[in-house]
Amino acid sequence: MLQYVKFISLSSLTLAALLGAMSVSAQIQKIVLNNGTVTAEVTPDIGGRLVSFALKNQPNFLLLADLNTKNTRPQVNSESDNIGYLGHEMWVGPQSQWWLHQKINPKRAAEKAVWPPDPYLILAKNNVLEQSPEKVVLKSPESPVSGVQMIKAYALLSERKNSLKLQVRATNIRKENVAWDIWFNTRVPSNVLVYVPVANAEDVKQSNMEDAATSPLVYTLSDGLLSLDMSALPPGKILRKGKLFIQPSQGWMASFRDKQVFIIQFPHQPKALIHPEHGQIEIYNEFIPSNLDDGLLEMEVHAPYKQLAPREFMIAEETWTLLEYKGAATRNAHVAFLRKLAPELGLK
Repeated sequence: MLQYVKFISLSSLTLAALLGAMSVSAQIQKIVLNNGTVTAEVTPDIGGRLVSFALKNQPNFLLLADLNTKNTRPQVNSESDNIGYLGHEMWVGPQSQWWLHQKINPKRAAEKAVWPPDPYLILAKNNVLEQSPEKVVLKSPESPVSGVQMIKAYALLSERKNSLKLQVRATNIRKENVAWDIWFNTRVPSNVLVYVPVANAEDVKQSNMEDAATSPLVYTLSDGLLSLDMSALPPGKILRKGKLFIQPSQGWMASFRDKQVFIIQFPHQPKALIHPEHGQIEIYNEFIPSNLDDGLLEMEVHAPYKQLAPREFMIAEETWTLLEYKGAATRNAHVAFLRKLAPELGLK
């Protein structure tokens, strides 16, 4: 069983430390976790999401929308639509059942709506349960859509100064059973170069979104690693768009952006424990070479699909690591860098 991050008593914090770890902008409140090597910014607003993760003196690796153009104080109700704040957020899966097990929006239930995600989990303000300069714990409201409540813990690791641990506990708040998985969704710029360990071609399924202007994703699978290709588009196409559903051979994936390498590690699961609608790893990409700012790449991880009795909970986790990179922006250089890191980080 995964060990949940130990909470730190708020009473143990000095007022100076508390104020030093928090900033408030006109858009959202940000809680800053900083150990001098990496900085993470978490907000209890807009779904309790991670909005920034960066090495010292480097830009945010995550893709975050311009919050000046977004409503950051949304009224959350059964009619709420998605608001594309981006950053990192936590959903439940499978997507096909998002609106089937609720009564507050009969229209979405009848339509078997697959969008938007549960607004009570992605838009609503979270309560701060615990906080220190290197750790924060947030609690979502109880969702009448999914029937769960999430407690999220974000903690910089003392033994790995480049790393951040994310843990989430989803509790069934209903009087009957519910069944979901925990779904981590991390948004990064559309042109980052991503790598996933994959044993066989059969472990990758592709969903194409082709039309007159759109071409499918292109990837390379060689030497046990899948990489998404950012090659030139075919004549007449203006974007590349689609999704890969992957059963990885190991519990990690990595992406490269300029001088930073971003590694996500998680407990590797047998395919039988992942809902058949999904892969343990999913990569969604909208790549528009003429305007990279309009695209995105999602690095997604699904935990096992579980049935929960009333008040029963499940826990899932990821460990994020950022490292400096000074090599070439090529597949060969990236793979060599990851192979060199393998013993230190446990990348088999």
